[in-house]
Amino acid sequence: MSLRIVVFLAVLTGVTGSPRVTVRPKADSADMTAHPNSVPETLEDKKIFGQQEVLVEEEAEEAVMATGELNPSHYPARRAAKVVQHYLNTRYGSPYRLFELHDVHSGNAEDVADTGRKYQLEISVQEIISNTTEKCSAEVFFPRGEQQGSPEVQAKCVDLLKINTKAEEGALYQQYKMNQSLLLAHLPDSYGHIEPGMEPFWHLGAVVSSFVMLKESNENTLYNMAQVANITQLETENDQLKFDCHILLHEMVSQEIIHWKLLFTWSPPEGVKVLQMEQLLHTQTELPISITLF
Repeated sequence: MSLRIVVFLAVLTGVTGSPRVTVRPKADSADMTAHPNSVPETLEDKKIFGQQEVLVEEEAEEAVMATGELNPSHYPARRAAKVVQHYLNTRYGSPYRLFELHDVHSGNAEDVADTGRKYQLEISVQEIISNTTEKCSAEVFFPRGEQQGSPEVQAKCVDLLKINTKAEEGALYQQYKMNQSLLLAHLPDSYGHIEPGMEPFWHLGAVVSSFVMLKESNENTLYNMAQVANITQLETENDQLKFDCHILLHEMVSQEIIHWKLLFTWSPPEGVKVLQMEQLLHTQTELPISITLF
């Protein structure tokens, strides 16, 4: 009798087998080892390059996260936090002081009547030249309406603004103010290399690109600078060093590479001032192939 029971159970197990289980990754399990300026790719956030399809789950996720408490690793919080990076560069950036978003710790968003949306953020910002990182509080307001303007930003980063770069900036200014040959450089070059002496001008290109990215940013964009295609020193009759610059921006949501031409000045007392900015059509752009100094 017992033998029959054993055989019956064995046959039953063979027929039913183990239940099939499909495990989906949690939305907050994003890979945080990626570059701090990149957007972590989760199942909800993933898009396949070259396809028209947009996952419904991603749209639903963003709609949920756009108001109230935000997931720090998702698009809405990181978009607002990147705007803080651009704001700090436009206010305090220089050839020897360049700010970059390091991490987003927390965020909250709320609608402000019919005028826009306000984000409250706790973030870490890194000054990349001195490798100094500080936790900062920030507020970003994205206006809405027919005359939608640039984001309005307030940020409190006390220690980063105490970094003293006067000696380095003074030496660079004197070198190129007195130099008889004007600078022309492509950063990086066609081999992806930047000479150490050219790094301050790559930093300057990154600073002026923040003027464009701050102006163009909204709740549906996420910009990074891709390249300083060229930067050219121009003659000037005043105390400012004057430059013409062609930069390439990467809009990470649309995956577009966007070309801009800027005219700007710099000196240690006055900082960076952008005089003109113009978006270039693809027919107006040619990528550099080398570095030339003359």
